[in-house]
Amino acid sequence: MIRCIFTALLMSNRISILIITYNRPADLLELLINLSGQTGIGDVLEEILILNNASTESYCAVADYVKNTPLLRAKYIVSSENLGVARGRNKLMQEAHGNLILSLDDDMVFTKQNDITTLSKLFDEPFFSSKNTGIITFRVIYYETREVQITAFPHKMYEKYKSLHQFHTAYFAGGAHIMKREVIKQTGLYPEDFHYGMEEYDLSYRALNAGYTIAYDDKVTVAHKESPLGRQPGHKKLQMQWINKSKVAWRYLPFRYFVSTAVAWAIQYIKTAKGHPGTFLSALGQIILIPFSNKRSVVSNKTISYLKEVEARLKY
Repeated sequence: MIRCIFTALLMSNRISILIITYNRPADLLELLINLSGQTGIGDVLEEILILNNASTESYCAVADYVKNTPLLRAKYIVSSENLGVARGRNKLMQEAHGNLILSLDDDMVFTKQNDITTLSKLFDEPFFSSKNTGIITFRVIYYETREVQITAFPHKMYEKYKSLHQFHTAYFAGGAHIMKREVIKQTGLYPEDFHYGMEEYDLSYRALNAGYTIAYDDKVTVAHKESPLGRQPGHKKLQMQWINKSKVAWRYLPFRYFVSTAVAWAIQYIKTAKGHPGTFLSALGQIILIPFSNKRSVVSNKTISYLKEVEARLKY
């Protein structure tokens, strides 16, 4: 009887790991080797789904490792086109069978051998279960320096929140989070008109409005091979971030935040892009058209209260 109960508990939290390639086959191979060394992974892993997002590099070594490592229950999927981040994640989510979905960047590794089993139990902790937490971001450090990657920290008030081991927040980090699959059933998938940037904010507001909370926990740390200098977005990516963040504000927030977001990101574009007026004017034109092409679904007063309680940055 006890053995049956224990087996049932193990089966209740099964993780599907989702990974999209970004032309870093050696890093992805290291991640898969790192995952294969996780203790107890066979008890909690449902599958690993890898999307080759029309990569231009050879992934033969990755495909061979997947074929020769049945423990990982990995499926290697090749796309004939670059689906972008949102569509790529959607494709993998639709194929996932686990009740927990773990999304990782392909150039990360876990720092402790029990990290996957730790993640499988997080949602059962009272801090999260008492507030119906549906998505949790974990700790990200730079691979080389071991310093915290602030851009992957899920709160804009880093100095105030950096010493907290757990807290509830307004959004999650796309490349280092775990979510209940039931969240997607309630909210729908990522917005497919977002090729790059801000898709996590769109899903975050829908999840919060569906009655879930979003949180951070530092028990698990991943080391990210991104440079501490960051991957500075070019003017095209800045344009997409500006447009998409404005769409999010229009869709889910009171009108004043749409205006402040559009203006603040326009200033940020001018400061960062240092030129490219054609791209600026193109983005401005698309933002002016947002109210005519995007349906508004403003979050409830309860959700707004939650956002203010967790000190979300709403103005931009």
